[in-house]
Amino acid sequence: MYLCSVMEEKNRNNGIGHSLFGWLLNKYVFATVVFFVWLAFFDRNNLVEEMQLRRKIVTLKREKEYYRKKIEEDKRKMEELLSSRENLEKFAREQYLMKRANEDIFVIVDK
Repeated sequence: MYLCSVMEEKNRNNGIGHSLFGWLLNKYVFATVVFFVWLAFFDRNNLVEEMQLRRKIVTLKREKEYYRKKIEEDKRKMEELLSSRENLEKFAREQYLMKRANEDIFVIVDK
């Protein structure tokens, strides 16, 4: 009779909740879980900072490409301006409103 009651109690305690709880109480599993939680949230190189740094790298690469294109465009414009005197005069008149002694400048503003 005692053996039957012990076996019944053992069968009741072998449910899913109890086995999962017992598995989590294993010191090696517990240490591994704590280690990964520490790495994920509290370490110097945690996952949150890694994600932020990756986003920043993507942003900086986009900016780098934008400025590289802008530099190439400015170099092309500079070569065009320095290639002939007529282009330089045209640029000075349009951008800086420069004029010759016998000319008048009219600025038309679109609304």
